[in-house]
Amino acid sequence: MMVRALVYLIGVTFIARASAFALPDFTEIVEASAPAVVKILVEYESENPRYQEQMEELPEYLRRFFDFRDGPTVPRDRAGMGSGFIVSEDGFVVTNNHVVENARQILVRLPNRQEYDATLIGTDPRSDLAVLKIDAQEALTALPLADERDVKVGQWVLAIGSPFSLDFSVTAGIVSALGRSLPTETGDNYVPFIQTDVAINPGNSGGPLFNLDGEVIGVNSQIFTRSGGSIGLSFAIPASVVSNVVAQIQENGVVERGWLGVSIQDVDRNLADSFGLDRPRGALIAQVGGDSPAERGGLLSGDVIIQFDGKDIETSADLPHVVGLIAPGTLCPVVIVREGAETTLEVEVGGLAAAQVARVGSAVVSDGTLAILGMRMAPAEPEALAELGLSGGVRVVAIDSGSPAADAGVREGDILTRLGSKPIGRMRDLEGVSEELVPGASIPARLIRGGSPLFIGIRVPATDD
Repeated sequence: MMVRALVYLIGVTFIARASAFALPDFTEIVEASAPAVVKILVEYESENPRYQEQMEELPEYLRRFFDFRDGPTVPRDRAGMGSGFIVSEDGFVVTNNHVVENARQILVRLPNRQEYDATLIGTDPRSDLAVLKIDAQEALTALPLADERDVKVGQWVLAIGSPFSLDFSVTAGIVSALGRSLPTETGDNYVPFIQTDVAINPGNSGGPLFNLDGEVIGVNSQIFTRSGGSIGLSFAIPASVVSNVVAQIQENGVVERGWLGVSIQDVDRNLADSFGLDRPRGALIAQVGGDSPAERGGLLSGDVIIQFDGKDIETSADLPHVVGLIAPGTLCPVVIVREGAETTLEVEVGGLAAAQVARVGSAVVSDGTLAILGMRMAPAEPEALAELGLSGGVRVVAIDSGSPAADAGVREGDILTRLGSKPIGRMRDLEGVSEELVPGASIPARLIRGGSPLFIGIRVPATDD
């Protein structure tokens, strides 16, 4: 009996020690990296809408933690805070744009309690990054940026920041996913976010996310929450984006991104069949801007981009992530699927400055009712076409219940500009289309809905109804 108990205790001890050895020890990383992590204290020129939204999400008992000044409290609607980190020994600091947006004064506090007035060198709202500069008498500890290609789902990561004004707190977790697409309010989608389950809260914004080598793999930027605190869904800007933005701001004070000039959408199963793809993948070009890099490079509406500059494009969100990091003027190979066949084009990437809005002008082909695939078509009013910037198209005035068009999601009011490979500029362009439909196949329809282009795959009935 005693022997059995002894064996049991030895086994438990062995398992406990094995488990302990399997878990990472973060102490060395924290000791080496903490001196380069800073707290950002901000007084705003005017009320900062993003900060106010964050504050309103917090329970009342937590808001008091944001009174960070000694002496009289700065009015809440004019004060805020966040985190950041030093990226060079001469005092360049990275943080989030939303932390310093509309700032009147920026103060950087180091872990040793030293404080410096900071100069805002430049910002990039599209990536939510900002670069500051502080003038210290001594060389500062700086943090290296990692090679993002080494980041893997499931690896351990840790963050240092000042959540709820609790200075220089350390939290840890794992990488939950890579390449998350989180478009901004203006529709920009240039950041392939790293998703983690690290406890990130208000005040962590702008702080570093580390790997186990002590390298920065990202900048903590956003959380998903219903309570105002962490629920295990946090998002960081990857190091590749940070390096690109910081280098441009340091050199030019502004950021310029690669730009194609296309509207794109995902490819579903019906569309994959329609365009001759082996499976749903790629970025489907719904619209090509006039005199855009895409148009000059020979890209057409209906092309499916499956590879850009050697990088596979699995979803439409992947394309802006890749193109945005390419220097304007670079000639890139683009692999597309056009009418069921793969082909490669060379496109010179254009540039989009920080203050520019990415717009795509229409380049669509331009007069009783006609029914096809359950869509009741009528001529589109010239005024409506002109308002949308279209030179042609026919309007869907009704959808037959249970029809292929209804099943595919076509809506009354949509403007049809292409069916299959045939441009539809006026009603007579629909003549003879039904004779070309293959029973059981899927055919792509290009529509304008709410002023935006999109493709929908319509399944042709296998038998006549």
